[in-house]
Amino acid sequence: MLVLGPYDRLAKLLRQSLDIEIFAKRGNLKLKGPLQEIEAARTRIEHVLGKSRKGRDMDLEEIERILVGKAASVSEPVSSEPRSQTRSPRSTGNSAPFQPTHLRVRPVEPRNENQANYLEQIEAKPLVFGFGPAGTGKTFLAVAAAVRMLRQGLVRRLVITRPVVEAGEHLGFLPGDIQQKLNPYMRPVHDALFSLIEPEVFTRLEEAGVIEIAPLAYMRGRTLASSFVILDEAQNTSTAQMKMFLTRMGEGSHVCVTGDPSQSDLPRGRKGGLMDAITRLRSFDTVGVTEFTTEDVVRHPLVARIIRAYQVPAQGEQTDEATGGGL
Repeated sequence: MLVLGPYDRLAKLLRQSLDIEIFAKRGNLKLKGPLQEIEAARTRIEHVLGKSRKGRDMDLEEIERILVGKAASVSEPVSSEPRSQTRSPRSTGNSAPFQPTHLRVRPVEPRNENQANYLEQIEAKPLVFGFGPAGTGKTFLAVAAAVRMLRQGLVRRLVITRPVVEAGEHLGFLPGDIQQKLNPYMRPVHDALFSLIEPEVFTRLEEAGVIEIAPLAYMRGRTLASSFVILDEAQNTSTAQMKMFLTRMGEGSHVCVTGDPSQSDLPRGRKGGLMDAITRLRSFDTVGVTEFTTEDVVRHPLVARIIRAYQVPAQGEQTDEATGGGL
């Protein structure tokens, strides 16, 4: 019970973190998986048991921190670069590039039925749409699923893209080169990744070309094979842009499209590509569609009430006013 936790919760987190099988048999714990993963699991389990044998009282939070929390960082360098690398890694001192299959990813579990259905569709289908209000986990869960597939070797690269549509501000007036201008706009995507893997690990994977975050315009003309590709803020795509993006799919790719139709920054009267694509493709058996509602909001409880309040325009207010984006 100490290691497995109530209802095997801790065993499940440890299993997700290290990609191993763990089960009890005749009072003993049995581990099954790659040798390196088993050794890491054994070290953590022995740490917990050692503290217990010394008579130290530990709550579930401390046990979880030992079994899972330290697994969030990558610690194993490799001698060669991934095959899917598209550019040479820049020098980072004494550090070596990381192998994605050695990633240590913080475990993520769905918090409601819609989120669980969303993750199941991402695992089972090559193209999935997730749409609905901000705060429902659309982008975060897609990123979590992508990092997990990257770690498992199911894909070789993670590509995250967004359409660059200005919401009243002008990117051209921001200081710096094009990458510096885009960094604030792409920050929500970075935040999602940083909550799953360590920032320094992300930096090294980005330098190795394993993780790429780029504007949607950079996708034109490419074929993204063996990749997990996420199109975020898809409500800001035109129908032509959406068609361009969806036809980038290559062999072995998984694509997840997320967006909130109520927060479009497209010019007034311009048809959006998100709902158009869902209407055209949702009947395909290899395409998944999950619609989130305010009931699925997992941020502060007040967020759902705020969203509902803005669904009813104030007296004299225009209903098609742009409201900005959000994860």
